Amino acid sequence: MTDDLRTLFLRHVCQTSDGPMGLVVARAHGATVVDAEGRAYLDLLGGMGVANVGHAHPEVVAAVRAQAERHLHVMVYGEFVQEAQVRLATRLASLLPPALSVTYFTSSGAEAVDGALKTARKATGRPGFVAFTGGFHGDTWGALSVGGNPVYRRPFEPLLPEVTFLPFDDASQLDRIDERTAAVIVEPVQAEGGVRIPGPDFLPALRRRCDEVGALLIFDEVVTGFGRTGRLFAHEHWGVVPDLLVLAKALGGGLPLGAFVGRPDLMRTLAHDPPLAHVTTFGGHPLSCAAGLAALEVLTRDRLADRAAVLGSRFVAELSALAGRGGLVGARGLGLLIGLEFADPASCARFTRRAWEQGLILNWTLHRDTVVRLAPPLALTDGEASAALGRMAVALED
Repeated sequence: MTDDLRTLFLRHVCQTSDGPMGLVVARAHGATVVDAEGRAYLDLLGGMGVANVGHAHPEVVAAVRAQAERHLHVMVYGEFVQEAQVRLATRLASLLPPALSVTYFTSSGAEAVDGALKTARKATGRPGFVAFTGGFHGDTWGALSVGGNPVYRRPFEPLLPEVTFLPFDDASQLDRIDERTAAVIVEPVQAEGGVRIPGPDFLPALRRRCDEVGALLIFDEVVTGFGRTGRLFAHEHWGVVPDLLVLAKALGGGLPLGAFVGRPDLMRTLAHDPPLAHVTTFGGHPLSCAAGLAALEVLTRDRLADRAAVLGSRFVAELSALAGRGGLVGARGLGLLIGLEFADPASCARFTRRAWEQGLILNWTLHRDTVVRLAPPLALTDGEASAALGRMAVALED
């Protein structure tokens, strides 16, 4: 059965790499993924940052079951009043700064980025966008256009015109944001760029420059949101409020869900000149919103952002102490978004392979082949953390 599934997977499911990991998933719960042979793996990627409350949390599963018994899809987005959507949007507004009070739900983070870019252009009437080298915002046309790695942009060019790329965490270049700029899009912490954490002055300076020239500021918190960095949202670390906030991954509690959130006056631009200026069929699906609300209640009730801060400090301290082994240069992080820097790509790949053999799910980042990113569920237990750290130490042995 397992071999048959792998064969069919390779034959009929579009491949996006030459060597997919190929684990045949039987079930997942908490921080554990179990394969078809019964081997358990500790998931230190959390389903690529999705499973902040853990895989198949029972309260999330119960919420999905209850919603499925009420109704599934009933109408294109924004026309019918669907309780799951309304409850989740209202809860988000209660947790975000007052200016971020209106949510547009999508099916994914990349779709949310596209919606935020369209909203910025429509609201300002300006053509230009500014993004940052090393940034990653998804792979739809608009999101790819503001992605900071030319390797992934080049095969699909021409993309959106008038996109300027600036160096990340360098305030000296911000004067290139001008009156033609509709919006600046930035990750508070670059995840795929190698877990790059800006200094204390960069994001405040970016906010000031946008205000000076009338450009909108978009924060992409697809990865950093929902407790990942030790705060409910990463922008809280810098005290900077964006004009538009992009969310996804952990937003849906394990189901596909994205969103962009903004001020009422900005979001109203999508309802006129023309009406239905941005529409989606499955965005804010009631199952996803029900799951997202349940996950958000677990996250806040169990103080998982605080848990991420404590565990993240432990991971960084213990992994930093292993520097010098197996090519590891050092560790850095914010909460449970952690980057392990290696001396060269070969050392990074060797560690990843050995960690896999030790029953750990992890990998290097998309834009930095010398950095392994860790983003485990925030509900990781102390015992699971100890097991993960012990196995990584073994994987680093020369």
